[in-house]
Amino acid sequence: MEPHARRTEKGRRVNPVPRTTTASGPKDKLDPVWKALADPTRRSILDLLRDGPLTTTEIVDAFPHLTRFGVMKHLEALSEAGLVHTREEGRQRVNSLNVFPIRQIYERWVSPFQEVWSSALLGIKELAEQKDPGTESNSRKKKKS
Repeated sequence: MEPHARRTEKGRRVNPVPRTTTASGPKDKLDPVWKALADPTRRSILDLLRDGPLTTTEIVDAFPHLTRFGVMKHLEALSEAGLVHTREEGRQRVNSLNVFPIRQIYERWVSPFQEVWSSALLGIKELAEQKDPGTESNSRKKKKS
């Protein structure tokens, strides 16, 4: 148990001091994005929003197995992670995708390894395309006879 953590009457852990480190080191600003992307329903909502902004009602209609409240909780988590922007138009809330946090993840975790993998794959391709000179001359000899 963490040093300042305590338990409520129902047994839930309460930590009055926000964690600034994780088991792997300091907390990262992209942690909420990773957490939001870990849920398949949230990823499905982002897939819907990729085609353009949608009202909350339109998103709720796309998930008949969830309640309106459930969808709104998912939208709240996506909004807190910066993946969804919500604006009010009259009585409706319009949600749109913000790709910037996903781009940050790409630049930090994918882009640095892209060159390494490209070079390695190119090397494999070149090895696969090389012909063994001994094999080629043997196949020509067989054709001549």
